[in-house]
Amino acid sequence: MKIRVDRDRIVKAVKELEGVEIVIENAGDAREAIDLILNKIDLFKEGQYVRPQDILVTAFQEYTTSAVNYNIVFMLEFVFEEKVPMNSKVAAIKALQDFFAEL
Repeated sequence: MKIRVDRDRIVKAVKELEGVEIVIENAGDAREAIDLILNKIDLFKEGQYVRPQDILVTAFQEYTTSAVNYNIVFMLEFVFEEKVPMNSKVAAIKALQDFFAEL
């Protein structure tokens, strides 16, 4: 399962949680920021949500009005064990998506 997250939301989350305004230039930077966020909010450590095996991060550009006006967006792909029920996967992903939506 995959979700999209705007670069600005990731930057804002790190700023609020860690007090540092970071620069995200690529998928590697975004992955580090996502790891910081997940460690700070303890989303999967509480045991309420199933932890994915991995989160793959891919960067892409969305052009809003012209070729020079674009936003960098990151696609987060959640990799779970095969035996994890679909509703558990959806609940975990929704919890993270809700966190970003509240920023």
